[in-house]
Amino acid sequence: MPEGDTVWHTAAVLRQHLAGRTLTRCDVRVPRFATVDLTGQVVDEVISRGKHLFIRVGRASIHSHLKMDGSWRVGNRPVRVDHRARIILEANGIRAVGVDLGVLEIVARDRDGDAVAHLGPDLMGEDWDPARAAANLSSRPDRPIAEALLDQRVLAGIGNVYCNELCFVSGHLPTAPVGAVADPRRLASRARDMLWANRFRWNRCTTGDTRADRRLWVYGRAGQPCRRCGARIDYDDTGDRVAYWCPSCQR
Repeated sequence: MPEGDTVWHTAAVLRQHLAGRTLTRCDVRVPRFATVDLTGQVVDEVISRGKHLFIRVGRASIHSHLKMDGSWRVGNRPVRVDHRARIILEANGIRAVGVDLGVLEIVARDRDGDAVAHLGPDLMGEDWDPARAAANLSSRPDRPIAEALLDQRVLAGIGNVYCNELCFVSGHLPTAPVGAVADPRRLASRARDMLWANRFRWNRCTTGDTRADRRLWVYGRAGQPCRRCGARIDYDDTGDRVAYWCPSCQR
């Protein structure tokens, strides 16, 4: 499930393989942009902003959002291409394929910031500002914590995994109001620390124990014992996002 750290890592990999290279193939498989061909132009940079990714080529910017299932696959030309491919880029023997992308569009480079103008402070970006993020969190004290954390206008980069893990480490139920958080700035800083610690990993870890079965506190662990107190992890899958929590550690 791509979140801000995954998108940052994806941008880093794309940048490593494409930045400074001339495109020898540009095949956009989205009807609206199917006639766009950036072949012969140089990839200037690849950046991420929250969960958004931009590949800047000349005067154009390839904007993608992974949503729930999207990914970029990068490597030598044998990288597989199938019906799920939304865009194929090649440069000097490297192939980058955008698969199942929730959003794929080609926009003017000098206007690509419009797509992310609504976002709050980027947990993985140079504009990260814990004071602003805390103020955004506190602006609606009656709002459920999980709802606020998932709102990209509050702070950009948190998905459902980190949302559940942050609620656990803060000791609050996902449905508790933001006003119950004594120190919103500390919660925002913990969010930044979690994503930053995982920026070079595909398999995220929030517990500090990177073994496969020890990486997360509550997410995906319904019915299993809490790593702190032993109580069974509870969950609710009736909403848009599945929530996990420890009924003993979280209040």
